[in-house]
Amino acid sequence: MATKGKIAADPHSAEAFATDWASDREVFKGVPWGKAMMWIFLLSDTFIFSSFLVSYMTVRSSTTVPWPNASEVFALTIAGQSIPLILIAIMTFVLISSSGTMAMAVNFGYRRDRKKTAALMFATALLGASFVGMQAFEWSKLIHEGVRPWGNPWGAEQFGASFFMITGFHGLHVSAGVIYLTTIAIKVLRGRYERRGNYEVVEIAGLYWHFVDLVWVFIFAFFYLW
Repeated sequence: MATKGKIAADPHSAEAFATDWASDREVFKGVPWGKAMMWIFLLSDTFIFSSFLVSYMTVRSSTTVPWPNASEVFALTIAGQSIPLILIAIMTFVLISSSGTMAMAVNFGYRRDRKKTAALMFATALLGASFVGMQAFEWSKLIHEGVRPWGNPWGAEQFGASFFMITGFHGLHVSAGVIYLTTIAIKVLRGRYERRGNYEVVEIAGLYWHFVDLVWVFIFAFFYLW
């Protein structure tokens, strides 16, 4: 009690400073280190993607050259009919579906159902790989049609640079996520986390994957629909 009285009387003392910092740490008590680090990483990544999208919107709004029509650029010809954004719609559906399988994997991880957790994580990784494959097809198609980072045959030169930068950076995240999920799923299947009695790493992987999916929703809205 005497010590507390001394701290209260002298709030600038070293002991008071240490006590204050110790009390601040209580706010983070119980928050797993891995989850906290993932949130910090995702926050920093949010700033990067936001900068890309804001830069894209600024360039598109300020250019005096007509911007290519996304419905025409990203159309596919199927059975003689040109269908706008069909591939992008399928890619979006696949990635959103992967969020569902990832959420189920986390749920079964909490239940400590090793086989179902691993199976759903493998399914999520497979959907992610399918997305990357379709994105590679999209890239090859546009490159074949003459799109380059420094120009394109349909209008504003900034279109190519914006497209490859934004979709490429996101595709890199999805590719890394596929490797990450596959690695975790193998460890889950082998019972590593069951022996630990903690499937927290599955939830952390889920945070990353949901973030990647959410970013794609913004890319889809601003780049393909605008």
